[in-house]
Amino acid sequence: MSIASKSPIKIILATVAILAIVGYLAVTGVRDNKSYYVTIHELHGMGDKAYVRHLRVAGNVAPGSIHRAGANAHFVLLEQGNKLDVVYQGTEPPPDTFKDDAQALAVGTYGRDGVFHATQLQAKCASKYAPADLKPLKPTTAASVVLPATR
Repeated sequence: MSIASKSPIKIILATVAILAIVGYLAVTGVRDNKSYYVTIHELHGMGDKAYVRHLRVAGNVAPGSIHRAGANAHFVLLEQGNKLDVVYQGTEPPPDTFKDDAQALAVGTYGRDGVFHATQLQAKCASKYAPADLKPLKPTTAASVVLPATR
């Protein structure tokens, strides 16, 4: 039986079914990977919407609040006087730059227990990358420069 003898209705139905499946996978993939950036203040004011959305929340890590347990961590984020308890349970341990006073970005969901459950964590170094205090260089003169001997 050749392709030309097959019913064009079957080919059209198969094409529609394949396009519907690909469309469904695309829509659900985008929806599942989409996350909203909110401040801690906005998070507290979202109401029930906060519990059903994938969120990104940033702030500074409160000094002395980091409690590590293997690759997981519990800490508090601070942002303009607002606090947020965060429990990180990811596939990788927190980055080396994750320390007290560091800026951190937590990605996850907000639970009805008032705790943000993060599955991803990013952190910036708390200290500024500035050069150490250098002593001023002494001016050099042609007489003070020693050149290697030539042959």
